[in-house]
Amino acid sequence: MCIRDRLSGGERARLTLALAFAKPSNLLVLDEPTNDLDLETLELLQELLADYPGTVLLVSHDRDFIDRVVTSVIATVGDRRWIEYAGGYSDMLTQRGPEKTTVAPPARARPKVEPATRVGAKRMTFKDRHALESLPARIAALEADITRLTASLEDPDLYSRNPARFTETTAALEAARRGLDAAEEQWLELEMRREELES
Repeated sequence: MCIRDRLSGGERARLTLALAFAKPSNLLVLDEPTNDLDLETLELLQELLADYPGTVLLVSHDRDFIDRVVTSVIATVGDRRWIEYAGGYSDMLTQRGPEKTTVAPPARARPKVEPATRVGAKRMTFKDRHALESLPARIAALEADITRLTASLEDPDLYSRNPARFTETTAALEAARRGLDAAEEQWLELEMRREELES
């Protein structure tokens, strides 16, 4: 038995990526590169792709990953036709317009959050201090949820096997992302206010 056969899926994925980046090249073709990667390796992969001097062709169901690393998306428009869109996945949906996004769920939009508190207030209430202490755990939990839900959506057969679960998982992922955005923004505003009061 070869050593590679004894590795877990994540270890095999990391080894494959390490070998790919170790060899000099000007073209990388990656098929679902985020499968089985932990957050730390995923962030490292994003950095490596950002610094890669050549061309990268990648296929991925991870829409957030696509938004972070690609400069253009090639997508089918039906009738065996493909179109290249500038930017990431969200940019592609915007360029297509609402009438052409029947298959894919809507792009993640950053919510307009009305924070509970404003920077520059005279003092922090007990509720504010409690939120400042508890938000990091909430943010970590939401990030874990996003990772888990994203991994579920990376199953290429999920939609054909269970459309209801695909729809439910997609909705849950969007809700978790909105919750994360709101929690991060609230924590940032509270932390800025705390620092302002302490100075």
